[in-house]
Amino acid sequence: MPLAIRAARTGKPLDVFGTDWPTPDGTCVRDYVHVEDLAAAHVAAVERLRAGHAGGALNLGTGRGTSVKEVIAAVERASGLPVPWNAAPRRPGDPPRLVAGPGRAGDVLGWRPSYTSIDETVRTAWAWHSRR
Repeated sequence: MPLAIRAARTGKPLDVFGTDWPTPDGTCVRDYVHVEDLAAAHVAAVERLRAGHAGGALNLGTGRGTSVKEVIAAVERASGLPVPWNAAPRRPGDPPRLVAGPGRAGDVLGWRPSYTSIDETVRTAWAWHSRR
């Protein structure tokens, strides 16, 4: 997401690694979780630890996948600018789809993401980058 924002702001093309993945639009699908949601989950985890509970591994995410092309389109909607991009070869080891299952984080921490749409997440990221 930050690289797509930078491409919109600078006009320097973003490399999209693979456009032939077995996904709806051919680009990788990832779970883009808002930084404020990540921070809230970490605070909840620290509070749980301070209360004497055991730690453990939890997946943090929205549980929804968004493709690279969908992120590009969301940045274009938020910014009103085109996001130039180049098709680049796939990177070895990249999975076509990687989406978190945040259910256990909800059960253990009572945590649920507040930002559930890519447009909300990109809008706030665009605003933050624009203030820098």
